[in-house]
Amino acid sequence: MGTLSTPVPAERNPAEHKQSGHEPSRVALIGVHGFGAHHLQNLERLQANGVVRLVAVADPNPPAPGALPPGTAVFSNLDELLAGTPALDLVIVATPIQTHAQLALTTLPHADLYLEKPPVASLADFNRLQEAATAAGRIVQVGFQSLGSRALQAIDELLAAGEIGTLLGISATGRWVRDRAYYKRSRWAGKRSLDGVDVVDGVATNPLAHAIATALRIAGAKTVDDLASVDTDLYRANDIEADDTSVIRIRTAAGVPITCALTLCAAESVEPYITLQGSEGTAVFHYTEDRLTVSSAAGKRETVYGRVDLTEDLLEHRRSTPGPATAPLISPLADSGAFMQVLEAIRTAESPALIPEQYVTWEGEGDAARPVVDGIEDALERATAAHATFSELGLPWARPAVDAGRPVLSLPDGGELGGAALLATVQSGTGLATRLSPRPYLHPVRTLAGVPVTDHLPADHPWHLGAGFTLQDVNGTNFWGGKTYIRASGRYEERQDHGRIIERSTVSGPGLLEQELSWQASDGAELLRERRTTGSRQLDRRTWQLELRTELTAVVDSSLGSPGSNGAPGSGYGGFFWRLPACAEAEVFTAEGRGEPEVHGSASPWLAWAADLPGGPATVVFAAPAEAPDLWFVRMAAYPAVGSALAWDRPVVLAAGDSLVRTFTVWLVDGRLSPAEIAELVAGRVSATG
Repeated sequence: MGTLSTPVPAERNPAEHKQSGHEPSRVALIGVHGFGAHHLQNLERLQANGVVRLVAVADPNPPAPGALPPGTAVFSNLDELLAGTPALDLVIVATPIQTHAQLALTTLPHADLYLEKPPVASLADFNRLQEAATAAGRIVQVGFQSLGSRALQAIDELLAAGEIGTLLGISATGRWVRDRAYYKRSRWAGKRSLDGVDVVDGVATNPLAHAIATALRIAGAKTVDDLASVDTDLYRANDIEADDTSVIRIRTAAGVPITCALTLCAAESVEPYITLQGSEGTAVFHYTEDRLTVSSAAGKRETVYGRVDLTEDLLEHRRSTPGPATAPLISPLADSGAFMQVLEAIRTAESPALIPEQYVTWEGEGDAARPVVDGIEDALERATAAHATFSELGLPWARPAVDAGRPVLSLPDGGELGGAALLATVQSGTGLATRLSPRPYLHPVRTLAGVPVTDHLPADHPWHLGAGFTLQDVNGTNFWGGKTYIRASGRYEERQDHGRIIERSTVSGPGLLEQELSWQASDGAELLRERRTTGSRQLDRRTWQLELRTELTAVVDSSLGSPGSNGAPGSGYGGFFWRLPACAEAEVFTAEGRGEPEVHGSASPWLAWAADLPGGPATVVFAAPAEAPDLWFVRMAAYPAVGSALAWDRPVVLAAGDSLVRTFTVWLVDGRLSPAEIAELVAGRVSATG
């Protein structure tokens, strides 16, 4: 129920020396198995150094002969222990989660308390426990051992110094492996409740609870009032009640987003880590190793810190004379309020959804068998990069997103494939993080055979959103997402300049979508209005055609720009943009050139992308807009994407009331086409019936 750590160096650990002037503290341990065995080992160390005396233990399953220091009394339960053991200073509770509340409440009239994490299994019990501790005048330390890391002070200092710039967000990533035996170790393992009592033994509340608690502490969120919201997206691959694969998304009252993406169903265990996303760099904290890696303009550095033992911290706090100079407790009960608010959101959430078996691979046999969720490593990375849930990512095994009932683009009259041919879904983008410049877009877009040819919220550029139309600079507002290129500094900078595109209305029907959109700056001022029309038609049994027409009208005098128009050579992206999925054997070509170096920045009537995609081979052909010879923006090596650049190296200026029109035609084909076949397709020589 805890986490092991790198030992504290001897010169930093006063308990390694015999204490003088103090009688050893009289300590009792409740629960000697599981993580209680770690406490037992630690208490033996402290007793050898004269810090404590372990006077009694209680456990219905007695310890093995010789497992305890000589003279330690053994009881079967706490009541017997308290009745038979006078003058206790400290009781350590290391028992199953569902027993914490009652054991803690029973202990407080008699002694100070060290309570393993999570402190209790409901917010109501947490409030009861706080009231009881206050009434009894007792000290309560909660066993979030990672909070004893000296790296946390270093993190506070680097944030205060601005070493990684402004803190934009925090993420926690946990990828562990647990087999069937893990859930057979006790009756309560993997349960949400047991015999009507809350347990909440899920990935986020027990094995990887330190990830959440540490992220909250870094964000300065300690109490219930320090949180503005908690969203949960809970799943399970195991035959259990609780979650083993989840995203917990938190927003603090100060506005810092914290996204925790956690699983016990990884291909291999990796030490969990907290990532601080700064405007000028990142810091990654591997909390089980007390290892901090900082990357910024000054370079990269890595430091391994020591850790203060929480039992020693509590004992030292008890011995201190109360006053302004008294060192605060590292993990006091009151500071677990924010964590308990997260636990309460998980406890009251909808039961975790079972991940369908086709997305889970079982490795091993018998009790050693363990599930691996397909692609879970990538899913965790995408979730933390975009501060998005699994549902919002649209993972095939996840619950439908909140706006899953969005309009879809289908073939007129069902085409030759019948009315079930869903070609594209309109995403509103309303729930996206502000830094991603929320806006409507198409995703997924599929071929007639169902092969997805768009991606969204990728870890490398989470603001890349399927297929759509947007700009990086409209009068200084970034509608693209991510950093903004600044001419004066000659670099991309993190700025609070993100706008959003809001749907005013959407009308859909077979083969047609009509949207009225409002482009709004971060202060809500409307800069542009857009009428976007998207249509579809089938050409043959493997080809359909998408046409997207946009009419932008300036509400105020407007300059429509890009990084290219702001001085970044070759980076004129902005306008129509299509992010493709990860693919193999990709080729990009026009009638005149082949490969990224030749087609990027070229003006050609069409551009094609052919590749082997996860769902099968496909070709996507883009026709240049008839209204203007805009240049092509293409990326292959860094990521797969195609765009038609509206403002390649100079802005487009619109006076208030003026409009601009661009029409884009895209052909989506199952299989790979040759340049000759594409030229014929674009020329319109393919019959409508095939």
